[in-house]
Amino acid sequence: MRVLITGGAGFIGSHLCDHFLARGDEVICMDNLLTGSVDNLAHIRSDRFSFIHYDVTNYIYVDGPLDGVLHFASPASPIDYLRLPIHTLKVGALGTHKALGLAMAKGARFLLASTSEVYGDPLVHPQPEDYWGNVNPTGLRGVYDEAKRFAEALAMAYHRYHGVDTKIVRIFNTFGPRMRRDDGRAVPVFINQALRHEPITVFGDGSQTRSFGYITDLVRGLDLLFHSACTLPVNIGNPQEMTVLEMARTIIRLTDSRSEIVFRPLPEDDPKVRQPDIHLARECLGWEPRVDVAEALRLTIEWFKAST
Repeated sequence: MRVLITGGAGFIGSHLCDHFLARGDEVICMDNLLTGSVDNLAHIRSDRFSFIHYDVTNYIYVDGPLDGVLHFASPASPIDYLRLPIHTLKVGALGTHKALGLAMAKGARFLLASTSEVYGDPLVHPQPEDYWGNVNPTGLRGVYDEAKRFAEALAMAYHRYHGVDTKIVRIFNTFGPRMRRDDGRAVPVFINQALRHEPITVFGDGSQTRSFGYITDLVRGLDLLFHSACTLPVNIGNPQEMTVLEMARTIIRLTDSRSEIVFRPLPEDDPKVRQPDIHLARECLGWEPRVDVAEALRLTIEWFKAST
């Protein structure tokens, strides 16, 4: 196949580039490097890979045929989308529109990277795909949540009215190698602080829960979804729920850190719980996570140590 991956220089996008190249496919990576980095692609040595430095909120042109468009361009960490609120909304709306238009023009399959954030601070737990969510549209986090909700609606409109073969993945908390040290999300921040024996910052009392999954499990799920007949959104995440405080303590133990835990006020609209119902992924894709959280953390910690 020949595929375009927008946001391909980011954490998840770069692992997707590796995956499709390993399959023998041709990969075009497109990224404006606002939050991605060419360092994530520096290891690639293939004449089946090309990189285009470009902002997908503008008209997208790619010469030649395409079999797939995988739209992963977007700030994804709270510190990024709070710093770049307008761009986050634009890439969710205009960027998704341009990527869908390209997929339609090329007759290509389209995969949208959505997020568990569409569920907001959920009132249903765990969260199935038919739950509509509890999102504050005018809150600080709303720029990301609503951008992804709009992107999902746009993808479904292109599927229903233009016949585009669309897939939508709702990604739950994922971690692994190539996350930025200043990413702002719990796992990379905790690891970075623990390795430096600095105080580990936990927001609130740490009782809020998340469901942490490893990047290889996510990529395997993305591949299964991309090649499936599913058109409605599918949750991909680890249903093993744990508190943020538990994650911090686990990382301290695994790094033999002298770090102490300090508590800071909980940010506005921070979800109290987050856990995927993966019944649909199991039924439609035959997918469930394989990598234990402790093993995934060990692998990620080793990468952080090696990349210091």
